[in-house]
Amino acid sequence: MPKVAPSILSADFTRLGEVLREVEKAGIDTLHLDVMDGHFVPNISFGALIVDAVRRCVPGMELNTHLMIKEPLRYAEQFTKAGASRLVVHREITDDPARLCSEVKAISGKVGLSYNPETPIDGFEELEGIADMILIMSVHPGFGGQKFIQEVLTKVKKIVKFNQSAREKFTISIDGGINPETAPLAIEAGVDNLVAGNAFFKNKGEYRTSGFEQVISSLLGK
Repeated sequence: MPKVAPSILSADFTRLGEVLREVEKAGIDTLHLDVMDGHFVPNISFGALIVDAVRRCVPGMELNTHLMIKEPLRYAEQFTKAGASRLVVHREITDDPARLCSEVKAISGKVGLSYNPETPIDGFEELEGIADMILIMSVHPGFGGQKFIQEVLTKVKKIVKFNQSAREKFTISIDGGINPETAPLAIEAGVDNLVAGNAFFKNKGEYRTSGFEQVISSLLGK
């Protein structure tokens, strides 16, 4: 069964510690942290200070830190020291994904590679033994609340097929537009992680502070 990895970008930051502890009580063991620099994507989110704050709030959680930034190597050490469990970098910023992932991994210990919806899924086979996660964007990165792009599931299926014979398998994550209607499509395609933001932390426009068990069940179809 896939895991749900809540994206804290959609959480209530005025009550972040309280909310994240409730999320942990609901059985979540992985969080998704979206770092945006205003250059690679047309939005700015947060930096290493928030990663550090989240780590201190929920020290046992895995923090997948999604670097939607142009210079991930410049900041890799900073985010790792702040408590990131894994740094996920973008295919679009490099002509040599294997080299970039190797250099980031040397700093962070764990690394993943993300593909935007329009980016052909190439080069990931060379990452076996280097990266342990492929993150498929199912919206155009930068803003929450966008509509799920179903065509990206073809990419998911390609990685799933590769994993069937790979010695070192990738964790396959999908991010964007995940809700109770689209999650079953991603699960059927074979994803391991569902990154959910608004569908997880908001209910009819209001922030959730509890009831996360029900949200998890609705996303996983339980």
